[in-house]
Order: sequence, then C-alpha cells, then structure tokens
Amino acid sequence: MADDLFKALADPTRRTILDELAEQSGQTLFEICSRLSMKHRLGISRQGVSQHLAVLEAAGLVETRREGRYKYHDLNTAPLRQITERWPLLDPSGPEESPS
Repeated sequence: MADDLFKALADPTRRTILDELAEQSGQTLFEICSRLSMKHRLGISRQGVSQHLAVLEAAGLVETRREGRYKYHDLNTAPLRQITERWPLLDPSGPEESPS
C-alpha cells in the first residue's frame, strides 16, 4: 500500500477537493478553485490548490487530461479499493459486537 495514498487522504482540503470531484468530475483548476471558495469558503490560492492536486495525482486519486488549452481533473477511486482489499471484513454483516 502506497504511503502517498494515506498522505493524500490525511489533509482535509484534499478530501474536500475529492468530494468536489466526486460530485462533478472533469473540472478545471479554475472550477475547483471557484467551488472551494464559494461553496466551502476556503481562502486558498490557485497555486495552493494546484499543489494539493499534485499530491492527489501522485497518489493516483486524480487523473488529468488535456483538451486544447484546458486541463481537466477526474476522480479515480481505484486506489481506494486497495484499502478495502487490504483489510477485508471477515463477516460481511458488520463488525462483531462484544458480549456484555
């Protein structure tokens, strides 16, 4: 399991970015910055958001694609499946309760 994945998920701003990409994938940097500012009242610079996106991309949680002069960011949930595969539930009905 890559430490990059846990590092990326540890930061609340990066989790908010992932939430926004889950709601609407394929956003430009401008769109992500706008949503963080307007919806979440986060006062973070474009450069700051860009750095967070670089960490998320290094962890494999965000993929980018270029179309003309625009760069779009898409959510990739495949790395999250690594977590569930590493620690599978033994009983799919839920956690065991300890006897009282």
